[in-house]
Amino acid sequence: MNDPSGVISDYADRVLQVVERIPPGRVMTYGDVAEWVGEGGPRQVGRVMAGYGAAVPWWRVVRADGVPLPGHEARVLRHYRAEGTPLRDPAPGAAGRHRPRLDMRRARWAGPDPEAGSHAASEAGPDPASEAGHGPPGG
Repeated sequence: MNDPSGVISDYADRVLQVVERIPPGRVMTYGDVAEWVGEGGPRQVGRVMAGYGAAVPWWRVVRADGVPLPGHEARVLRHYRAEGTPLRDPAPGAAGRHRPRLDMRRARWAGPDPEAGSHAASEAGPDPASEAGHGPPGG
């Protein structure tokens, strides 16, 4: 995805355009973004986000399980709270999950207006994409 000449690929540009349209307080999964782009899958979207995600609201592209980006939990939670993104408290006694997670039923955005010529985003199914490499600036 990263071209040594510094030119962004058409695919990466389309992914970033979808991410830029996600409203504050809402999220899309990697798979949702891929479906809207009409090409690739969750892993390809993850690679684009790893290379170019700092240029867009990267915290709005998430795993389908709603778990915050590993290693950047405090940072993404600040974004979510500032934007009013729906969160769920961790279950009492949840080992290793002492931070809230996204309330995917309420936070998940169906995507850009279909009138704008985009594809419908799926509302169901797991997103196998890994968060590895998806990153904030300097991450």
